Amino acid sequence: MTPALSQQLFTRHQANPILTAHHWPYTVNSVFNPGATLGPEGETILLVRVEDRSGLSHLTVARSSDGLGNWEIDTKPSLEPETSTYAERWGIEDPRITRIGDDYLIAHTSVSRSGPLVCLVETTDFVDFRRISVVSPPENKDAALFPVKFDDRYAIIHRPVYTSDGGAAHMWISFSPDLRHWGDHRILMERRRTGYWDREKVGLGPPPLKTDRGWLIMFHGVRDTAAGSLYRAGLAILDLEDPTEVLARADEWVFGPEMEYERTGDVPGVVFPTGWVADEDGTLRLYYGAADTCVALATARVDDLVDFVFSHQA
Repeated sequence: MTPALSQQLFTRHQANPILTAHHWPYTVNSVFNPGATLGPEGETILLVRVEDRSGLSHLTVARSSDGLGNWEIDTKPSLEPETSTYAERWGIEDPRITRIGDDYLIAHTSVSRSGPLVCLVETTDFVDFRRISVVSPPENKDAALFPVKFDDRYAIIHRPVYTSDGGAAHMWISFSPDLRHWGDHRILMERRRTGYWDREKVGLGPPPLKTDRGWLIMFHGVRDTAAGSLYRAGLAILDLEDPTEVLARADEWVFGPEMEYERTGDVPGVVFPTGWVADEDGTLRLYYGAADTCVALATARVDDLVDFVFSHQA
């Protein structure tokens, strides 16, 4: 049964934050916004955005047998930016991981001299990584692939920004036969220019999660306040066969900054979900960045989240 209040959907882990800069085996400024997946041996793998003291970011792997603690962190960056290239000149950020067969496809943001853009990388073991393509020119970010094909085409959700429309930041969906050539672009979900919590920007969180009633997506929304931008997260459901169709979009946000580690840090007042793992018992583990400073964990029931979306439609 759906909880009466959206705040009851998620339970924060009692040991939060689960990863901080103090856990890292080398000197860094902060760790946050991790991609998440189950590895080849069933272990939980986080691919964490790590900002070093130069201000640039790279990605580092952290592994855990239960996804809760005892993290084994690579002793050096797992995937570093190729700073000699235009696309990655100022770092790589915010990975989302999608598993298709034995391959793990990672959509991440590269920071070019012209702004952020979306790139794809693949791996089978999180040791060796191969760059596939640049998906789009700047400005674009917050991208993740679906774990299946539609009419033999890959699908990706991403978030371009259009300065000609006052900085409009909507979620788009695009398709590709080969992960290199992308087209059939269309808007999937728009920001809401009203009093809503997601009126300035919307962007995808973790990759879409398949459920019996549709693709569950979590997205972040931004609302500018007198104290700065406030980041919260909401939910929507897409059609299983046609992911361009939004079946339902909850009007309320379901996860927002409440704890001290979410309200205080390099960027205060931010929860930024980028990875989740669905366990066989129906539990969903949500991994997120808090205040652009640390990694935290919250859990929920998948069925509760789906019920909530359909019962709180915008």
